[in-house]
Amino acid sequence: MRQFNLSRIAYVAMVSLIGLTLLTTLAAAQSVKVEGLIKARNGDTMIVQTSASPNFIVLLTDSTQVGQVQGVLQARRKEMSMAALIPGLEVKVEGTYDNQNQLVATSVSFKGNDLERAESIQAGLHETQAQAQQNRAELEKQNAALKVQNEALQQQQQQIAANKTAIDAATARFGQLDDYYIRDQITVNFGNGEVKVDPKYTPQLLTLAEKAQPINGYMIEVKGYASSVGSVALNQQLSEDRANAVTTILLQQGHIPLTRMLAPGAMGESHQVGDDKTAEGQAENRRVVVRVLQNKAVAGI
Repeated sequence: MRQFNLSRIAYVAMVSLIGLTLLTTLAAAQSVKVEGLIKARNGDTMIVQTSASPNFIVLLTDSTQVGQVQGVLQARRKEMSMAALIPGLEVKVEGTYDNQNQLVATSVSFKGNDLERAESIQAGLHETQAQAQQNRAELEKQNAALKVQNEALQQQQQQIAANKTAIDAATARFGQLDDYYIRDQITVNFGNGEVKVDPKYTPQLLTLAEKAQPINGYMIEVKGYASSVGSVALNQQLSEDRANAVTTILLQQGHIPLTRMLAPGAMGESHQVGDDKTAEGQAENRRVVVRVLQNKAVAGI
């Protein structure tokens, strides 16, 4: 009788252990949702600051879906590249924990306005009220042929002024992010109105890509610029097309992984380095700047 009771106790203990194991496995497989601010990116690893943890690790995979929610009710979702996941961006992450208790993201989403603010701050476009007023005054001097474009730009400047408080708050967030080291840099110049990369720059871009490979935690930043000759809208598009052309060479010929590329920045007429009143100065301003960056926190420096 005693032996029977012991066997029964052992059987109950074994069943309980199996049940506990199944519950643990099911809990690990359940979807988890977290919200926070991206602090750093190291390829397929993303560091997110949440309310519960200042350094929450999220793993990205080729199957991770990245999307931008749009609309007043945020009912529409636009698929985005993983390059859009930049430091300073507020994100919502959904995923499951792997056997090492790390969150593997199945989807990452963010608001369109948050992406615009993060890109503006990272690109150094801290617009002020005085700049907006100055831009509107300059637009008044444009000829009648640019009237439609001027009105569109005035609305953009008014929106910048309306969002100034939000941008200032986002700027404060960026002050808490780790700085980047600039490990390498080259400048690609373009002809007037041109977006095709001169073949002479291809070897320089490929050399930069090769030198970046051994750098721990490297990221590639590409910023396109234009001279102020012509309309503001056209120059904005030119700067975007130039940045995309250089990015294509780095991805296709330099074999830089997409996870190592920051979203290309279209800087338009901002940050002029040459005198746009001269042909030489205009040529200097039609450029794309490529930098190899290393995040101090990721590099362990």
